[in-house]
Amino acid sequence: MRPEKYRDLLVDLLQRSPGVQGVKVVEGGPHPYALSMMMGGRERRWQVIGQLADGAKHDTVTPPVTAGPPPFAAAPLDAAPDAWLAGVIGASEPVDTERLDVWSARGRSPGVTVRFHNGERAFVRLV
Repeated sequence: MRPEKYRDLLVDLLQRSPGVQGVKVVEGGPHPYALSMMMGGRERRWQVIGQLADGAKHDTVTPPVTAGPPPFAAAPLDAAPDAWLAGVIGASEPVDTERLDVWSARGRSPGVTVRFHNGERAFVRLV
């Protein structure tokens, strides 16, 4: 899924999530395809980066593939930010998503790799 489209999907999803006080698209600045969310009185900014499927080109749309939602683990509001975000994404039961990988679970900075059934990926990192 293209970064702008996935960012917009996340904005919609996060606006409906318990504990989130506000979400907005962040245009310009050093992080394209970013969004800002308020939660617990704190701002968190996430940037979406996309990777096309093998052999795909930017001038054509990769067809969507749906095969059922990914497994996920729900996380409380005070969990690692990327674990919480992965739980929110997983709870929405996205049928185009194959797998969610939480970066902090591997000792990396907070982020989530969203692997789609069609071979595309979205990398959502805390900035």
